Amino acid sequence: MLTVKGNQPNLFKALAALPWNQVPGESETQKGHGRRSTRTIKAVQCPAWISFPGAQQVLQLRRTTTANGKPRVEVVYLICSKTMAAAQPSRVADWVRGHWGIEDKLHWVRDVTFDEDRCRIRTGVGAENMATLRNLAISLHRLAGASNIAAALRAVSRDVKRAAKLLLTS
Repeated sequence: MLTVKGNQPNLFKALAALPWNQVPGESETQKGHGRRSTRTIKAVQCPAWISFPGAQQVLQLRRTTTANGKPRVEVVYLICSKTMAAAQPSRVADWVRGHWGIEDKLHWVRDVTFDEDRCRIRTGVGAENMATLRNLAISLHRLAGASNIAAALRAVSRDVKRAAKLLLTS
């Protein structure tokens, strides 16, 4: 599955121009954290002009979130290599939601706790190696039961024995 957002403007515009208003969709609404979110997903067979190998269907996912009375709409398009029979739109929506769980649990921690965006390592395999080490640290702390990675990192940094135990028992 490939998510198409604003980073591919021509493909995004072409997918947005498909007749989505004529396609039936499936919606789901959730309430929590002081906001209400409605996700609507629609799917069509992949147009012939899509040149991605194995592409079978194109989906539109519209998220409408209302917080403090202010609605916000985000639309993303997905290109999926599974046929519509093998991956119904609701199943693809579950996959996308699962990916956001990864985004929240891993990428957000890397961005905020490790301040990864300001890392100056950019040459060779250094950036990839550092990302691997950050992922390892996050995974070890999660396996040890930590829900707050920043607090867990502070605790380990103050006690070498705790760090050794984390590495040897996880």
